[in-house]
Amino acid sequence: MSEVMEIANGGVIWLFAGMIISIVVFQGLLFIRLASKSSSAVGMTKGEVRSALRTGAISAIGPSLAIMVIAISLITFLGDPLTLMRIGIIGSAPIEALGASIGADAYGAQLGAAGYTAEALTTVVWTLCLGGAGGLFVVAVFTKSFGKLEKKASSKSKDGKGVILITTAALIGAFSFFAGGEAVKGYIHLFVAVGAGVSMICMQKLADKRNLVWLKEWSLGLAILAGLFTGYLFT
Repeated sequence: MSEVMEIANGGVIWLFAGMIISIVVFQGLLFIRLASKSSSAVGMTKGEVRSALRTGAISAIGPSLAIMVIAISLITFLGDPLTLMRIGIIGSAPIEALGASIGADAYGAQLGAAGYTAEALTTVVWTLCLGGAGGLFVVAVFTKSFGKLEKKASSKSKDGKGVILITTAALIGAFSFFAGGEAVKGYIHLFVAVGAGVSMICMQKLADKRNLVWLKEWSLGLAILAGLFTGYLFT
């Protein structure tokens, strides 16, 4: 296992991981710059742009904490650079953990077990890279087509709210699917989901009533803390 980790944490792996993460950071900064420049075209003020950036940054804290917990366990099997590269691109630690397990099983080994050799690590890495390539390929090839489809759908809506309604419903459905999958695991999971959901609704109503912009920015992080506190009470 120690020899496998020497390979996983080698300089060559760090080089490739560093190159990929640098591209991700560059893209993020570029998108922020382009969005800031285009804000005036959609009627956003500089204050609203800063508020949107703060909201995005704060909202990322809660989900990132959950990712960090799983990332720490992945480091044990994949090493530092590979974990950084995969989490930095995909951003879904549970999916990467599942992919690593599938790759190891395909080779006939278990993560961290005696049969986890350098060849097994290679199989895991190929599984993760090929498994994540599909989504990246679709984004790279079909994003422009999706944009045209969105414009076409918007043009058929009289007030332009049809696409907003569809996308909002899709987001609610996606998050409800994941939250529902956790809630059915047991009564504690259900109470955590309800506690977080009720706190979010209360904060949104309070923020709208008293025009508390900062509360909207912090609402996701506070809702996660409310869910954690609810779980603590019932355990």
